[in-house]
Amino acid sequence: MDVQRNRGASLAGETVSLPEKMQETKKQGFLTERDAAVYMSFMKNHSCYDAIPTSCKLVIFDTKLQVKRAFLALVANGLRAAPLWDSKLQRFVGMLTITDFINILHYYYRSPMVQMYELESHKIETWRGDSFKNVYLQSSNRILISISPEASLFDAVYSLLKYKIHRLPVIDPESGNVLHILTHKRILKFLHIFWKKFPKPAFVSRQIQELGIGTFKNIATVQQTATLYDALAIFVERRVSALPVVDEQGKVVSLYSRFDVITLQGSMFAPLQNLAARKSYNNLDMPMRDAVHGRSCFIEGVIKCYPYETLETIIDRIVHAEVHRLVLVDRANVVKGIISLSDLLQGMVLTPAGIDALLS
Repeated sequence: MDVQRNRGASLAGETVSLPEKMQETKKQGFLTERDAAVYMSFMKNHSCYDAIPTSCKLVIFDTKLQVKRAFLALVANGLRAAPLWDSKLQRFVGMLTITDFINILHYYYRSPMVQMYELESHKIETWRGDSFKNVYLQSSNRILISISPEASLFDAVYSLLKYKIHRLPVIDPESGNVLHILTHKRILKFLHIFWKKFPKPAFVSRQIQELGIGTFKNIATVQQTATLYDALAIFVERRVSALPVVDEQGKVVSLYSRFDVITLQGSMFAPLQNLAARKSYNNLDMPMRDAVHGRSCFIEGVIKCYPYETLETIIDRIVHAEVHRLVLVDRANVVKGIISLSDLLQGMVLTPAGIDALLS
């Protein structure tokens, strides 16, 4: 497929003045207009098609598929989301994600003694029905946010952050086929590939606490003595993708993500391939300490960063570790913030364009 890069188009339009926070940073000598434009220009000069890997896995679900089978397929393929195809409408109508599974569990769970039969019987199209009680399923609003392969990566970053989504389908406007699912992770990795091929802005050598990139207030955490259901409630209410698990002193002991919810194993949980068959997802009263150790891939510790580390160090660490966020801690290991892929893309790409999509 021959795609011409959309070098001039972007949602930002013409060049705009830097926002107040960036102006303060500029006055302090951290940022120049030239430095601010480096990553923004890179994203505007590369198309979504440029960032599509030569080989990748893509799974598509028909809305007539059973919900249980759909989530089994996601985990079996190591995926966190899949486009939904409506055979009646002959078009893509949404995305099924791990967040949907969490919302379903949170909505219907009552106790280990009450079976969630809904997860056993319903099809995706049933969950999406307007007359059904479930108001949580992300695709229920029937709006699929997508992007053309010719659109710039700048537009992709803007869409991901503005609509607060983690996956953006790249759809061929001619055939209507989904070519790829763009993520924050893929876009930052693509940028990192060309990291040394253009001048390094001076601000990447500044400490992360000076730049203010990240979330430092009202951090969502979960006590290791809390239940797994408590964690699900935080995922739903706060709309976060991961929770630092902390002890009584607020020190981080682990990180628990949405994907971990359906890959539990151990004495009370099995991998999802057995999870659905055994109906063991009914026991959500287990403490987080057990849930963390029951993961199919348990990793000691958590990938952290410190306020005094530079933006460059943090970007290198998050790309090489292939994670979605770092937990910012002090020297006592107490949680002080979260540096996510969204935070990095906002600070490096959109803020210089005068856009704060995370607050829009």
